[in-house]
Amino acid sequence: MGRGHKSVTIREVAEDAGVSLQTVSRVINDGPNVRPQMRDKVQASIDRLGYVPSLAAQRMSGSRSYIILAINDRERTLADWRERQGTDWVDQMLLGGILTCSKHGYRMMVELVDTHADHVERELAATIAALQPDGVILTPPHSENPLITTLLEKRGVPFARIGSNREEPGIPMTMGDEGAAYTSTKRLIELGHKRIGIIAGPREYSLSGWRVAGWERAMSEHGLDIHGLNERGDFSYESGTQAARALLDRNPQMTAIIGSNDQMTLAALEVVRDRGMHVPRDISLISFDNTPIVRFSQPPLTAVDQPIAETVSLAVEKLITLKGQDHKGGVIDVKASLVERASTGPAPRSA
Repeated sequence: MGRGHKSVTIREVAEDAGVSLQTVSRVINDGPNVRPQMRDKVQASIDRLGYVPSLAAQRMSGSRSYIILAINDRERTLADWRERQGTDWVDQMLLGGILTCSKHGYRMMVELVDTHADHVERELAATIAALQPDGVILTPPHSENPLITTLLEKRGVPFARIGSNREEPGIPMTMGDEGAAYTSTKRLIELGHKRIGIIAGPREYSLSGWRVAGWERAMSEHGLDIHGLNERGDFSYESGTQAARALLDRNPQMTAIIGSNDQMTLAALEVVRDRGMHVPRDISLISFDNTPIVRFSQPPLTAVDQPIAETVSLAVEKLITLKGQDHKGGVIDVKASLVERASTGPAPRSA
């Protein structure tokens, strides 16, 4: 039974179990050379007394810091927060990361780094030196920035690369982007759509190319033309507006658009409305991300739900269990799913 709010010390655990402080420390830190019976005995005392090891004590007891560091794009993250755009990438990242870290006695920390800055190496090196994380999770576009990945490799810091499938150091992880774009396009084709446009993301993100590839594959399999149906944005609302206008100007018979993120798809929805068109009677829309805001648009947007929390959780598991060993399993692909709402419907008969 626990001791309420009184702090239990490692010495009390050792006395209760009748073992040395070093033995308790090895059990807490999952160290070697502890017999199973002794480990069970110490764990029983830990559970009975309600002992919770402090992070400082854990770090002092061995070579691990018990910190997993996640690095996100500074410029885009701050812009989203300041504009209150309803994106929840960081929320989902924390959800998956914090819960999984906690399960293993770790802590998760998040740093915002500008991947375009000429001082990115110096900035990241200072962070690594200060925190000494046991593993790092890189999100796009950091996951394919050679300055960042090379630095981590040289420092011997294990890392996961979300949004990257390159054969490079680190654990490559993807979120089913190509398959999700293929599924979305195929669903629109099943609804009778033949002129299906796509608003692609920026080239610096590999996932932008994967989504275009999925769209192209589905269109090709059904013998549908893709000429002039691809416009590129930079994930901002403004770029989505420009791309949607260009697509509609060039393709007046287009009956569906797939947007590579929610902001660009919401912009397309507004462009369509401004032109007197109805969604989904005249044109259907599918988005990527499935952030909270798309559930409250009019109509609510059909969207690809990206498994951010699940992917980050899996990244944490891999970094902790590998304990610095090389990842041998190839690309880890966590499948996305299509959530259908009111923005998709049958192609108009006139088409």
